[in-house]
Amino acid sequence: MEKYIEGNKAAWEEAFENRDESWGADIADRVQEEDYPFFCAEMKSVLKNLDTGGKVIGQFCCNNGRELMSLVKCGKAEKGIGFDIAENQIAFASRTAEELNLPCEFKEVNIYDIDDSYKELFDVVIITIGALCWFADLDRFFAVVAKCMKPGAVIAINEQHPFTNMLTAEGEELHDPEHRLECRYSYFKHEWTGNDGMYYMTKKKYHSKTFTDYTHPMSEIITGMCGNGIVVTGLQEFDYDITGMFEDADHHGYPLSMIVLGEKAA
Repeated sequence: MEKYIEGNKAAWEEAFENRDESWGADIADRVQEEDYPFFCAEMKSVLKNLDTGGKVIGQFCCNNGRELMSLVKCGKAEKGIGFDIAENQIAFASRTAEELNLPCEFKEVNIYDIDDSYKELFDVVIITIGALCWFADLDRFFAVVAKCMKPGAVIAINEQHPFTNMLTAEGEELHDPEHRLECRYSYFKHEWTGNDGMYYMTKKKYHSKTFTDYTHPMSEIITGMCGNGIVVTGLQEFDYDITGMFEDADHHGYPLSMIVLGEKAA
């Protein structure tokens, strides 16, 4: 396992151990009671138009499993399989799926190491916010994703827009509260490291083990897909943030989030 991935595994598992008691507490109730919970309105529309009934769905970097469980239940899928590197989050997701009696399995694995037992298994794949940044090599990432997709399978990616690579977030050295909408970083690929924890999960600041993530321009995402036999069939761009870091830029004409659709070539 690459050193940065091993470090991220330790940092994510530490974050889970420090999680706020409210984090994930609403998953079971919302999956039971709501229509496609945990997805934004535009992603809901996309998913409702996919043929998921009786199909097998995969999610790469599934975190606590809430989105996969939502789609499997509301989309009447036959089965869902989620992959994530954090062992304790996978255990949490598995317990929740068992509580809900949903046909979901969760696997603790480095995405790069997913083996051929999942080859051409999935009819539908989803990738959601905060997944792509944890991989230095998107070509290698999408090679694994494509391997696991059946010919003709579809993929829906709902992620932050690469434009946000240029913006600063609160707490960063270059962040200026008086000029929140100024671009301070390069659009192109660079590596980030941090020890400020994972606030959205813990609701507190703490000195954490090291997280390492990477920014990727749109070209790397599209090339990673197309170079591995996934034909891009749609792209939607939105002027609102889904990360919780750039909400001040909402509705100012900047592309902040997106949905990319694709299909594996037959």
